[in-house]
Amino acid sequence: MRRFPALALAAALALAPLAAKAVEPDEILSDAKLEARARAISSGLRCMVCQNESIDESHAPLARDLRLLVRERLRAGDSDDEIRAYLTRRYGDFILLKPPLKAETLALWGAPLIVLVAGAAAIVAHLRRRAPAAPEPLEAGEAKKLDEVLKRDL
Repeated sequence: MRRFPALALAAALALAPLAAKAVEPDEILSDAKLEARARAISSGLRCMVCQNESIDESHAPLARDLRLLVRERLRAGDSDDEIRAYLTRRYGDFILLKPPLKAETLALWGAPLIVLVAGAAAIVAHLRRRAPAAPEPLEAGEAKKLDEVLKRDL
């Protein structure tokens, strides 16, 4: 009886990586090699609805359609690069979770750096405005009055 919780825990840990995937049983290819290729391709494609998930992880209907399209193209004999090129022609470089570095995608690669630099500049400007200005030196008459007041209070 004590082995059951340990076996259940081991099974849950073994199946945990599969639980995050949104691939439905009816999508899975019977050929294990083709299915592995489909998963590898799908994990690098962005869901156009969710945008922060791969189509392999997304439950959106469009992601399912794209997974089916990838599998259909694999069955037709397309290579991995041909499938990525087809989807890139259809949806643009944004469909790739790691878009290539080229002139058209420079904004995708540079935007985080630009936001970081702009944020740092805003913080520095704010801190400089908040810094107290150095006090002006007292005039001779003011210094004399201050000394008198301090001597009186002692």
